[in-house]
Amino acid sequence: MAKDIRDIMKESASQAPKLPEGHQARFQARLQANFSENQTLKTIHPMQFWIKIAAVAILFVAVSVFGYLQLSNKGLDDSIVDAAGAELQSNEKLVHLADISPDLERVEQYYTSGIKVALASLTITSDNKDVIDGYMQQLQVLDLEYESLNIELTQVGPSEEIITALVDNLKMRLELLMKLKTKLKELKNNTNETITSIEV
Repeated sequence: MAKDIRDIMKESASQAPKLPEGHQARFQARLQANFSENQTLKTIHPMQFWIKIAAVAILFVAVSVFGYLQLSNKGLDDSIVDAAGAELQSNEKLVHLADISPDLERVEQYYTSGIKVALASLTITSDNKDVIDGYMQQLQVLDLEYESLNIELTQVGPSEEIITALVDNLKMRLELLMKLKTKLKELKNNTNETITSIEV
């Protein structure tokens, strides 16, 4: 009937597996052939050598071009700022929105105070410095455009197009700073979530 499992295990343990004749000798010969101390090192194909050199050269050129472009863009931004600053110094008495009417003065004060408050509330850390720098470059472009519009307002005189462009510029700068604050909150939340998930 039913056999005890212990009896079955004893019977199978006594029956050792039988290997074919010469199996151990063949296995030993293969080990000697594959792992002998006399084995020569594999030779490197000459084409592999040149491919590795070409890959390193391409990588070096790519890094050099990227670095050059980054440095030249910074120089370009600095030259734009210097040129605008020199132009502003030559036109010391610029006409602003506040000089045209009290209503426009209130609009200008509203946006400029909002911009100042938004800038003052920014806290720069090593985590968000790159994001803030990107937004500050965009803000700098808008600042330069605003100054050029003020120069045009001074030279040409008040017109509806220039006044609208000045107000729109102020509005865009404030909206840009609000987007920056939202982005910084998202970045902070993502960092906090990452830290929380690491701690758990």
